[in-house]
Amino acid sequence: MALIGNMWDWAIVIIVALILFGGANKIPEMFRSFGKAAGEFKRGQMEIQKELEKEVHITAEKK
Repeated sequence: MALIGNMWDWAIVIIVALILFGGANKIPEMFRSFGKAAGEFKRGQMEIQKELEKEVHITAEKK
């Protein structure tokens, strides 16, 4: 049996570590930065998907 097995256990450990080492004032700033990074990642994925679809469409037209 694992001591830390599921996602919620990890989330609690991370939050406690943030409070201990970063202070309670830094937590909103960290999560805001994480949210911005996640948004940029999703936008990048969407751009790549659009370009791939465009290339597939162009390739299909050439045949």
